[in-house]
Order: sequence, then structure tokens, then C-alpha cells
Amino acid sequence: MSVEENISLNFIEQFVEEDIANNKFPKPIHTRFPPEPNGFLHIGHVKAICVNFEIAKKYGGKTNLRFDDTNPSTERTDFVDAIKKDIKWLGYDWEDREYYASDYFEQLYEFAIKLIKDGNAYVDDSSSEEMAEYKGTPTEPGKNNEYRSRSIEENLDLFIRMKEGEFEDGTRVLRAKIDMASPNMLMRDPIIYRIKKETHHRTGDKWSIYPMYDFAHGQSDSIEEITHSLCSLEFRHHRDVYNWLIEKLGIFPSRQIEFARMNVAYMITSKRKLLKLIESKVVDGWDDPRMSTISALRRKGYP
Repeated sequence: MSVEENISLNFIEQFVEEDIANNKFPKPIHTRFPPEPNGFLHIGHVKAICVNFEIAKKYGGKTNLRFDDTNPSTERTDFVDAIKKDIKWLGYDWEDREYYASDYFEQLYEFAIKLIKDGNAYVDDSSSEEMAEYKGTPTEPGKNNEYRSRSIEENLDLFIRMKEGEFEDGTRVLRAKIDMASPNMLMRDPIIYRIKKETHHRTGDKWSIYPMYDFAHGQSDSIEEITHSLCSLEFRHHRDVYNWLIEKLGIFPSRQIEFARMNVAYMITSKRKLLKLIESKVVDGWDDPRMSTISALRRKGYP
């Protein structure tokens, strides 16, 4: 490759070409776009869609569409349909590779069991206030609580009973046992499962526990053998948890790479804030032309 060609590569392409040169992955490049079906996609998602699909396309690879449906409180099938419509309107095709985190609930549960058996996860009965107190601050290390030293047998018993619906919401969580003194506060024993007795849009009432994002996301990438997990910059500190879980589980080593979010001046690019506009009836819905959603921009006449 000439110097001129090398200079023209963006930093993601440089990482990808480095991995190809080093034979890091025994397969073509494989990316994914993982939206949560709790609303419509907005213009910020367009950047993420383009980055993932175009990087895979450039290197002869593939892109999966995977819905991150681990929170039944906010997710709906009509959001799934709207997301698929918007991606196709942008000109991208995931072909037959449409997946859901809920496809992997059984496998994720088995991963959690492995972590417990290996002494890398424990059931915590602390309240949210107690957890916050023991977590410390960015300048002060956290402290181990009494539940961190539970035996493997007790943790297994409690986690199985959590799954069977024996306990109420919020009474127990499963946490990864990492390092309560880590300078990265996300590494201070993150929650990986919580009790949530709500009906899921795909699995119904089968599950009483649901995995947290940090647990479901990286493991879903690994199950699908995603080579490059391209996400926005706010997930940089999550990468340490991502890599720790892959190492402890001994699974396919997907590589997470972060890029800057796309923000637009005088435009809201937060799904949470867009939802607030809808709920307060400032706008007429997700596709109101005043919104920053893809469907709203389409209604305004953007090609």
C-alpha cells in the first residue's frame, strides 16, 4: 500500500487493516448494528448505521442487524418494524441476518452460570443506595460488601431461584466480581442480571431475570462472531468490562472500537429526550417533522 493510500484511511479502517494483516480473525470482517427497540431511530443512529455497514462492505464482509431487546419495560414490536423500515430506506440490507439479544437468553444464562462456578460472579442483596455507597467515587475506591464473599454454592442456588421467579423485583442482582478499587468505576463489580417480572415482546413471561447491556451486548457479539464491534464514544469505558467478560468466558474475541457521536447543532439527538417531547405532547409522535428521527426527516422530504 502506498503512503498516499495509507493516509486516506480513517482510524477504524487502520485498525481493521491491521487486524487483517495480523490474521487476527479467521473470517471476513463482520460488523453489527444493535438498536434497542424502545423508540424510533434518529439522525445520530444514521452515522452508526453507515459506519457499520460501509466498513463491512469495503472489506467484503457482512453486517448483522441485532435488536438489543433486554428491557421489556420499554420495548415494542412496532419499534422493531419502524427501525427495519428506516434502515432499508437508507439503502442497507442485512439480508437474512436479523437477530435479537433475546435469541440468546438461554446461552447468556449459561454464561452467567459459568461465571458463578468460576468464582467470577455473585448474587448481591444490597439496596441501590447501599450499592452506591460501597461503589466509592471517581477519586475514592469502592469497598467489598458482605455478599461478595458468598460461596459458589450459595450464589448458584440464589441465581437459579432468581430465574425461577422466587424473589421480587429489585431484591437481588447478579454482579460480576471484578475489582471494587478499579479506577474505571464500571469495573467495580457491574450488575449483569436483574430481576424484572415483565412480559417481553418476544419471549412473553418465560423469564423473570434479564441481562444488563454490558453482559448481553459483548456476549451477543461473540456468539455471532462479530469481528469489529463499532460503537460511539460513550461506550469507551464499557470496553474494559466487554474484554474482561470475553476473557473470563473464553469466547470469540470480538474487538470493540469507538468513534465520536454525531451531534447536530440545535437538534435533539437523545432518544430519552425525544420521548419526553412525545409524552408531553409537544410533538405528535416519533415521525413528527419537527423531530430528528429518520422517519421525521423522510416526511420533511429529505431523500
